[in-house]
Amino acid sequence: MPEQMTVTDREQPSIRTAAMSPIVAVLRAADASLYQPVVEGLAENGIGAIELTMSTPGTLDALDGVKARARGARVGVGTVTSIEQTRQVLAIGADFVVTPTTDVGIIEMVVDAGVPIYPGGLTPTELWTGWTAGAAAVKVFPASLVGPDYVAHLRGPFPDIQVMPSGGVGMADAAAWISAGACAVSVGGPLIGDALRGGDLSAMARRCRDLVAVVAEAEAQR
Repeated sequence: MPEQMTVTDREQPSIRTAAMSPIVAVLRAADASLYQPVVEGLAENGIGAIELTMSTPGTLDALDGVKARARGARVGVGTVTSIEQTRQVLAIGADFVVTPTTDVGIIEMVVDAGVPIYPGGLTPTELWTGWTAGAAAVKVFPASLVGPDYVAHLRGPFPDIQVMPSGGVGMADAAAWISAGACAVSVGGPLIGDALRGGDLSAMARRCRDLVAVVAEAEAQR
């Protein structure tokens, strides 16, 4: 009987070896037409990865335009919850995919396409399942339920696992997550503020620069 191919055998090496931005900005808006000035402000102020969300109407149609004006930042799509959504996201050229759950079928489809995926999970079983299925990193979600020390606990049985907290990560605790060993932090409302509702883009820009600085310092001291 021929040996069965494992997920690891299928994995594209570049998915895990490619450098990842240490900050992923998550955008949830009333409509995708509100993305562009916020995306430009994020990219201009040091944010290297931007997650648009399927829960925002019009996201798929807006992706090409957003990528064209993202000034080098990687633009992915999150809140992907089905195989059909995954097909659509891959077809339009998302730079990465983020899911709120650990769905091995979705993970395998994205890995086979050579695109980084960050599947969500909370328990060690969910996170390890996502990691061994080929995820670039696993998203601890909602991170506010466990805190930065959770990374160290995971690294005991899983020393190589790459972790990105999401859900309740604030400006004040982002550095603590990086210091604890997280490869990146996923930050939404605390970073974006009211910018997606026509609010102050200058204030968002200052928060971006502050967050980039504290995360860089935490990485340097780790």
